[in-house]
Amino acid sequence: MLESIDWSQVNWSRGQFALTAMYHWIFVPLTLGLSFLLAFFESIYVKTGDERWKALTKFWMKLFAINFAIGVATGLILEFQFGTNWSNYSWMVGDIFGAPLAIEGIFAFFLEATFFAVMFFGWDRVSKKFHLFSTWMVAIGANLSALWILVANGWMQNPVGMVFNPDTARFEMENFWAVLGSPSALSRFTHATSSGFVLAALFVVAVSCWFLLRDRHKLLAKRSIVVACVFGFISSVYLAGSGDESGHIVAQAQPMKLAAIEGLYDGEVGSGLNVFGILRGDKQLDDDQSPHYFALEIPYALSFLANRDINSFVPGLRDLVRGNEEHGIISVEQKMQNGRQAVSALAAYKAARKNGDEGAAQTALRDFRAHEQHLGYGYLTHPEQAVPPVALNFYSFRIMVALGFFFPLLFAVLFYYTLKSRLAHTPWLLWLGVFSLFLGYLASQTGWIVAEVGRQPWAIQGMLPVGVATSNLTTGAVQTTFWMFAVLFTILLIAEIRIMTRQISLGPEEE
Repeated sequence: MLESIDWSQVNWSRGQFALTAMYHWIFVPLTLGLSFLLAFFESIYVKTGDERWKALTKFWMKLFAINFAIGVATGLILEFQFGTNWSNYSWMVGDIFGAPLAIEGIFAFFLEATFFAVMFFGWDRVSKKFHLFSTWMVAIGANLSALWILVANGWMQNPVGMVFNPDTARFEMENFWAVLGSPSALSRFTHATSSGFVLAALFVVAVSCWFLLRDRHKLLAKRSIVVACVFGFISSVYLAGSGDESGHIVAQAQPMKLAAIEGLYDGEVGSGLNVFGILRGDKQLDDDQSPHYFALEIPYALSFLANRDINSFVPGLRDLVRGNEEHGIISVEQKMQNGRQAVSALAAYKAARKNGDEGAAQTALRDFRAHEQHLGYGYLTHPEQAVPPVALNFYSFRIMVALGFFFPLLFAVLFYYTLKSRLAHTPWLLWLGVFSLFLGYLASQTGWIVAEVGRQPWAIQGMLPVGVATSNLTTGAVQTTFWMFAVLFTILLIAEIRIMTRQISLGPEEE
């Protein structure tokens, strides 16, 4: 049970994984989107034969290569942590979680890495068409890598296609296609990759605007802005649509996360969606004060998002924790009792099997199967543990969404000013283009926070709390590696920024 768990060690392990993942997520989105922009730039070069498009492509390709290398380094450390800090997790779900990661490494990353060499070193060594084919394969491979990783993550958010083996105490894959085709997995893939496309478009826009502010490489900058703005605008519109679908799926599979994101404590029929608000810091689950000092909401929008019905009921945190008989919601306390019964029955099953009492084993197994749906709740010590951090999710979500509406407007304005040849003479817009890159990273990181912090306290939603998933390490050991990784990642980030800025200041080799 969780009473015996060293929560200091668990929280440092959480912090270390968050640190690694958030650093890794600085590099990955840029790789996903910039790879397709390279393919677009080079396609125009092959189509037109204009050597200036080739110079443009080679310039952005160098920046892509720098980012790709640093991203791979942080990704390797991330995967190692499953074995070092999360060995119980790896043991219990490795059969399921490992499969998509293995496919990612063997197939998608292999495809990406193989053609990366041709793309980067193959200029003038292979034909134009084969080089273009290689660039497209790198883009497809990079995004296929993201698919398999997000399939694994989607399964953690909504575990499907698996069965618990009581003999090995492991979750095992029962239906690969259910795991691959899970709505949680697919919505996360489309939403995360399209956010990467937007970030990459902002990166190209920011560097190009900086060139225009310095009155350098103006043709390269204008051409890059036009392509990036079209790509970024289309991706932004799609991102909004995939975000709506992602919210709907969260409402169905993780209602506690949605309630935390909205700061919704008491469920409502025809619930409104908070556009902006300020949470009351001293709000408790069972008190009757309003959760917000101030809130601006769109009437009925949350009900429509959650259930595609403006008059539907959306449960709040109190409904989900204490239960709501009218709407058929079981309390967390009841789930904890069921979970403890499942844990007890599992122990009885294993003892009976060890003693060779097959009759008692089957009786215990039937008891376990009747309660295994709430197995993870058996490890919680009090119902309020099932509530994720409300304020962090609430504000992160609003920052992400607000910026999500700002980016398509920015792309449209930049595109218009570029076509009218007014952009180079509009410094405030150029500076806004440069600064928006940081807003893109802010939106990307807050999106990650909503996805992962909103899943807490679960490593596997409803099945495995993080406290049970960690390795048997001392707090001191995790603290030591935390600071080692913090220093290492900061050095890598500084190195990337210095190499990037150096390469940008040098500009393209030829125009």
